[in-house]
Amino acid sequence: MNDNAAHEPDLAARSPWALVNDKQIVEIVPSAGAIEGTITVPGSKSLTNRALIIAAMAEGTSRLEGLLKSDDSYWCINSLRKLGIEAGVEGDTAIIRGCGGQWPVREAEIYTGASGTLSRFLPGALAAGRGNWRLKGSRRMSERPLAPLLTALAGQGAVIQHEETDGALPFTLQANGLHGGEAVMSGSLSSQFISGLVMAAPYAQSPLTVRIDGEVVQRDYVDMTLEMMSDFGVHPAVLDDGQTIAIPNGVYQARNYRLEPDVSTCCYFWALAALTNGRVRIEGITPDTRQPDIELLDVLSRMGCTIKRGNNDIEVLGTDRLQGGMTISMKKWSDQTLTMAVLAVFADGPVTLTDAAHIRHHECDRISAICTELRKLGIRAEEHADGVTVHPGQPQPALLNSYDDHRMAMALSLIGVRAPGIRIADPGCVSKTCPDYFDRLSELGVKVV
Repeated sequence: MNDNAAHEPDLAARSPWALVNDKQIVEIVPSAGAIEGTITVPGSKSLTNRALIIAAMAEGTSRLEGLLKSDDSYWCINSLRKLGIEAGVEGDTAIIRGCGGQWPVREAEIYTGASGTLSRFLPGALAAGRGNWRLKGSRRMSERPLAPLLTALAGQGAVIQHEETDGALPFTLQANGLHGGEAVMSGSLSSQFISGLVMAAPYAQSPLTVRIDGEVVQRDYVDMTLEMMSDFGVHPAVLDDGQTIAIPNGVYQARNYRLEPDVSTCCYFWALAALTNGRVRIEGITPDTRQPDIELLDVLSRMGCTIKRGNNDIEVLGTDRLQGGMTISMKKWSDQTLTMAVLAVFADGPVTLTDAAHIRHHECDRISAICTELRKLGIRAEEHADGVTVHPGQPQPALLNSYDDHRMAMALSLIGVRAPGIRIADPGCVSKTCPDYFDRLSELGVKVV
């Protein structure tokens, strides 16, 4: 990792929906008591960008309620508008007039910001149509891998001209429609590659079958894609081997769609309850969600918390002593690796997190970054190829780097509710998924200065 790049925010990737770009540092003041409250959380980042792109490819006008107004969704809507899609936003609702799979603007330059979902979902949707587009992204997004998806699209007839690094942004995509037939893809780096091809597949010239080579990290996100495709009128089938997805030809049909709250964001607030022996109930989320980060609740239960699952809400009640001394696989819910590393600091024994090697390729090398920042606090953190072991301790005051990574900033901020002198650099990076994160902490009684 380039040290300078790790510490300098890429402000070009911040959208007009960002809220705290004017603050270079925030300090979290330890809570005087238990954090208690009932909150709602905006729509899932992953579901939002899936729904926006599927609605844009559909016939008719869709209303997407519960929209997450973050950088990632802003750049997605902005991209759709550049492609000629009528996309309006009224409060937390997006109104998308679909194009039936034929993009109205067939030559444009598209900026994807720092959004992995947009950078991996949009190329397939473009390749299914006709046109010539240049795609570029943020500094970090241009370092993140896209090769499995781009290789598959090239095999389906797309002509891709790389400008700097093969298999990465920026590149030019000349689309002549997808051939169909069979495509083989790996999901070992990201499930988003598979979702990006599968979402576009209904518009191929003949039915497309996607065969997955090996295991898929965060497989639940592929299932979320397939379920949403069915909701919009196209019904993929997963064959008995579990590694083959058959997608029929079809056209998505517009609909009114309620976006589920973002469980990844919920986790930071549930962790607040766990850390302060408090109580946080989040409304609008159900226990049967497919979002994999919901697994945090089972681990919090193992650590001594009490979980109350209602029909339309989930509540976490903390404990006066978090239990440690465990090894946890993060394979299915790796976005919460940083949250778990922070919780481990205050447990009664070390916690080892495994099966998360792929998070080295996210907004930053998250394994290296969390170890570096915990060590600044005097916490013993042992870095492994696929994870980390965190030993409990009393954090010392420090200025912590967020690495222009929303999940680093949000996870590290949790330390401040238990330890004095915790300052977070570049708090504005939370705008990628939760622009009002620090305001929400304040509303729950956490002092942020």
